[in-house]
Amino acid sequence: MQRHELDRILTRMLEARDGASDLNFTVGRPPQVEVHGQLTPVATDLPLPRLTPFQTEAIALALLGRDRRLTDTLVRTGSCDLPYALGAAARFRVNIFQQRGYYSIVLRRLASEVPTLESLGLPPVLGRVAEERNGLVLVTGATGSGKSTTLAAILNIINETKAVHVVTLEDPVEFVHPVKQATFNQRELGTDFDSFANGLRAALRQAPKVILVGEMRDRDTMEIGLSAAETGHLVMSTLHTVDAGSTINRVLGMFDRDEERQARMRLASALRWVVCQRLLPKVGGGRVAALEIMGMNLRIEEIILNGESEGKTFYEVVHDSEGLGMQTFDSHILRLFQGGQITEETALSFASRRSAVARGLDTIKATRGQRTSDIEGLALEVEHGKSQTQSARPSRPGGPPRR
Repeated sequence: MQRHELDRILTRMLEARDGASDLNFTVGRPPQVEVHGQLTPVATDLPLPRLTPFQTEAIALALLGRDRRLTDTLVRTGSCDLPYALGAAARFRVNIFQQRGYYSIVLRRLASEVPTLESLGLPPVLGRVAEERNGLVLVTGATGSGKSTTLAAILNIINETKAVHVVTLEDPVEFVHPVKQATFNQRELGTDFDSFANGLRAALRQAPKVILVGEMRDRDTMEIGLSAAETGHLVMSTLHTVDAGSTINRVLGMFDRDEERQARMRLASALRWVVCQRLLPKVGGGRVAALEIMGMNLRIEEIILNGESEGKTFYEVVHDSEGLGMQTFDSHILRLFQGGQITEETALSFASRRSAVARGLDTIKATRGQRTSDIEGLALEVEHGKSQTQSARPSRPGGPPRR
């Protein structure tokens, strides 16, 4: 397949549905676009009612463009990542992978403009992350939950307010930061460095004040990231975890058991913020982000050092520290429901503690004058005991009961 043919297919897919976030090519299915988390088949000028193994392989080769390194990676490991530009119309982060001996391709569309916290509707407290001078900041969540977008918005604040050197290590580069106050050097995995660990190790010799690492994938990267945070750098990165507590456990789990105590001490000293994200279906279409935000304080530091116990969990400390800018998923979910952005069913299905959210939903509904229960028709039988006594008496009228 020639590149101009591929570009025509991609252009047609983008035009077919507004707001497409991903383009999907899978054997046995037509080309599909993902809009607000739902896959939808689309027609193309070149009819592709059911993709064949030959067609998906042709698309994969057109995307690879005879790049020997990427081709070798795909054959050797079964998948590869690469950027792709559709002229000036769109940029994509591409993953080509094997499944059952065939090739499948997913193209994630990248935003053309660097977002802001306001445009994303994120809590203003995240602006405090950009004020940190050193330490480790982790943004976590499932694939496609907007971690890179949130980090880009935080870096944008730094770009607007600080004349510092920022080095980013990405796979691939997603947001190209324009020239403002800061100086950005954005490096791409595979093209500019061979692994996150080596790229991060080299970054320490490039005099940055801020380092963005696309993902903390292994122990070596985390070890160097902690070292960088301990030596005066602000290190920001991502992990695939579901909440703040599991993020801490994931980091500690990267180290051997005999290193755990030292790892706990280093993490308690270096960690500044953990921001966890989930994308929820929004009323009326689209999705809205729910965030759990955990900052450092003495109670969090103690739990990192000694582990969670009854009455001392990350969830409970974050819940008790909302006055300091922290928030649990559940509290944010309740605010989204109160604002009419999500339904009750969505709130319950995405809750961390379902019972706590259920109580919060009942409180909100009660203040609105809405029913908080589906149970109807219950009445207290006040005369129940009296009626039973009367039924035990003889039916003979008058006189005392017979003995």
